[in-house]
This record gives sequence, structure tokens and C-alpha cells, in this order.
Amino acid sequence: MPSKSERTVRVGNGQGFWGDSIIGPTQLLATGELDYLTMDFLAEVTMSIMWKLRSKNPEAGYATDFISVVERVLGICKQRGIRIIANAGGVNPSGCADACESLVRNLGLDGVRLGIVEGDDLMGGLDGLIASGQALANMDNGEPLVNRLDQVLSANVYLGAVPIAEALADGADIVITGRVTDPSLVVGPLMHEFGWSTNDFDQLASATVAGHIIECGTQCTGGNFDRWEEVPDLVHLGYPVVEVQADGSFVVTKQPGTGGMVTCDTV
Repeated sequence: MPSKSERTVRVGNGQGFWGDSIIGPTQLLATGELDYLTMDFLAEVTMSIMWKLRSKNPEAGYATDFISVVERVLGICKQRGIRIIANAGGVNPSGCADACESLVRNLGLDGVRLGIVEGDDLMGGLDGLIASGQALANMDNGEPLVNRLDQVLSANVYLGAVPIAEALADGADIVITGRVTDPSLVVGPLMHEFGWSTNDFDQLASATVAGHIIECGTQCTGGNFDRWEEVPDLVHLGYPVVEVQADGSFVVTKQPGTGGMVTCDTV
């Protein structure tokens, strides 16, 4: 087995947004090797949509698509040792984890460990923050949030990669998060695999770029390319993979036999 300094870690992203094609994860698993499967479901507007859903049903507020994806891929992921990381928890990570745990039982899979990253939800703490002197002022016009407090639908702080790395170190096969920075879905497993600390700034910076490139799925493999007519087999775009070394250097690629292209321009 290669040492950490010699190993290449392959991270693929099979979901670029809530509502992306559900074939992404299965495509990544069917056509090549992978160490980690990540899925990015959240945008800023997605959080408010999820809060509205949860206000009507306290068990809602997460990306239900994720459960359908896990049902399709968990067996093969468990067999190959591929670990799943997703911010599908939205505003209800524990609810998402409960649904995932129920699915695991129904599938009859033993030894699947779930990890949850919580703590991003500030909704219940806004009054306290304002009372302590935090203006939470609008960055454009300086207006304090207290003037609009009754209009707030969600309040979340972006968490980072460290709790994801910790969940993986604790043995989680599936890590479900609420609001984390999108690249953290990639940075977290790389911190875990290579033993990077929070002071390994060069490696973390490189991993952040790698995560940022693939976080929106096929946008980096030709799906968001203005010269679309040059993209081969645009209908069957390949979902992206980064192959990362211990020093933080990486290659952006896609699985063999898939459509699209990976060039300096598309990236």
C-alpha cells in the first residue's frame, strides 16, 4: 500500500445543485475508480426554500433527492470502500440522517456509519447576537438586521472542512452536513487522507480550488461553456473528478467514456 505522501486520492462530485440529474453519482461509480463521492445540494436561495418546507413540516428541510441517490449507490460504495459526503442536510441534517438510517436498515446493510455536521443554524440565536451588540449590518447599505428581523427566513453560518475530516476520522461512511462552504466537501476528505493540519495553508488553498472547480458538477466539463458547439456528446456530460496528491497538486478529469471535455477553458 502506498504511503500518504505517495497516494493519489480521487474525489468525484455527482451533484452540482439541488435538482441536478440523479445519474451523476451512478455514472461516477460505473465508469471508474473513486475514493470519495461528494454531492453539493445547497445554494443561498435553497436554504430559504428548505426553511419554508420545514416551517410546514418539521421533519422536512433537507434534500430528499439524496435519499434516493443513496439507495442507488450505497451497496456498491460499501463494497468498494467509497465514502459519501453531502450537504444534503440543508436546515435539518438530523432529519436527513434519520431518513438515511432508515434506508440503511431497509437495505439490510450492516456496519454503515453515519456522521452529521451541525451547528450552522443561527436562527434561534439571532436575538442574542443582536442583544450582545452584533449589528449584522447589510454589507451594501449598513442597515442593521434588527430592522428586518421579522422577514428573516433562515440564518446560517458557513462551517468548514474540519468537522467533515473529524467525522471521517471517527469512521463515518456517510457524512451529512448542513451549511458548509461548498469546497469543504472536497477539502475535508483530503485533510483526513493526507493528515493536513489547519496550518498547511498551501495544501488547503490548493484543495479549496479543487473543490471549487468540481462543486457545480458538469459546469467544469463543458456544461457551462460558451463555445458549447465544441463540446462532444453534450447530452451525456461526464461528472468531474479531481485526482489529488499529498502536496495539494491535482488533476481535473472525468470518467472514461463520458461526454463533455476538460480543458483549461472549461475549467
